[in-house]
Amino acid sequence: MSDYEVEVFFDGDCPLCVREIHMLQKLDRKQRIRFTDIAAPEFDAQALGTDYVTLMDKIHGRLPGGEWITGVEVFRRLYAAVGLSPLVALTRLPGVRQGLDAAYERFAKNRLKWTGRCDAAGCAVPHPQQAPQRPLET
Repeated sequence: MSDYEVEVFFDGDCPLCVREIHMLQKLDRKQRIRFTDIAAPEFDAQALGTDYVTLMDKIHGRLPGGEWITGVEVFRRLYAAVGLSPLVALTRLPGVRQGLDAAYERFAKNRLKWTGRCDAAGCAVPHPQQAPQRPLET
């Protein structure tokens, strides 16, 4: 048996993403979530059989059996892991599901621009070695 219910791969350089992750870390009293910052200097996407650009495209999660999940389904699994299953059930209702999925896809597509991480050249995902390097948290 795994020591977590879902692993979330998040962009630690995204202020909105980090705010959500900090909230989930506080709610995760039973440590059912594994948090992995893809912007951390030591992160290696290739070791997981994927790449940095793919992970930056939208939020990714991985279940204990190795199955990858993306988008709003990751949030559903995260909220269920911290005991918010009634909220998760609402997000699965017809109409609500489609609306949330569409809203998240729009956010994911515009995330770099909306969080001030574009320049005159555009909003290209930085190569991991060119991405801002933050000191490791101690």
